[in-house]
Amino acid sequence: MTLVAEDLRVFAAFARHRNFTRAAEELHVSQPALHTRIRKLQERLGHELYVKCGRLLHLTDAGERLALYANEEADRATDFLRTLGAAPPRPTVLMAGSGAYLYLLGEPIRRYVGKGRELRLLTGDASRTLEALRAGTADVGVTALGIPPDDLDCELLGQYPQTLITRSDHRLAKRRTVRLKDLQDETLVVPPKGRPHREQLERALLDQGVRWSVAVEAEGWELLVHFVKLGVGPAVVNGSVRTTSAVRKIPVKDLPPIRYYVITRGDRGDELKKLML
Repeated sequence: MTLVAEDLRVFAAFARHRNFTRAAEELHVSQPALHTRIRKLQERLGHELYVKCGRLLHLTDAGERLALYANEEADRATDFLRTLGAAPPRPTVLMAGSGAYLYLLGEPIRRYVGKGRELRLLTGDASRTLEALRAGTADVGVTALGIPPDDLDCELLGQYPQTLITRSDHRLAKRRTVRLKDLQDETLVVPPKGRPHREQLERALLDQGVRWSVAVEAEGWELLVHFVKLGVGPAVVNGSVRTTSAVRKIPVKDLPPIRYYVITRGDRGDELKKLML
């Protein structure tokens, strides 16, 4: 079976976004037309290229290998055209989560684009970031990891304690540190079900036999901080999260630190990585 250049271009865009709507917008085609194109490509290859997990799309092993091939072909074409003076350099692609962009990567990004370098930004959680690096749809990733994978180059960017944030009038506000048992019967502001931080916190509280309840579920660190400031309840957040003087940050002694890594595959993105580390 022959793969044409248009197949590779279309699938590379789909793999970058893992989202039919955004990929269709980039390709200037309708979403149904893109669905049909990907379905026919799967039928011709005889392999599923993606699977749906809830609202998220994940590339299969075959999909990751096809995305890597598509990006390598695009790089080769770009390199050839550049020798003819017909193509600009491909932008470096950085993928990270919203917390990393908000609290860790502002200055490196400013310095990088300030040098006149092109940068394409993608957002995704840890699993999507690793998928994108393996598929070649991202050059640099920044995410929190428990155990770094062996097949990618991972360098520690920083580690941060997990902290309880609360208003100054809360019963724990004057403590220098807290333990999970101090949260007995608390009503907490937490991320939605299924998010890694929520799952880790729930497991830890369950292991300690701590009773607690949900005050509100909030998506993103900034919204958690906002609800804490309103007095809805305290929250456990990554220590890199910035707050105001109206909110107290208290390290939680029996939760592990959060470690952020800069992740690359190959030497693309080396300049950006050096600005981060």
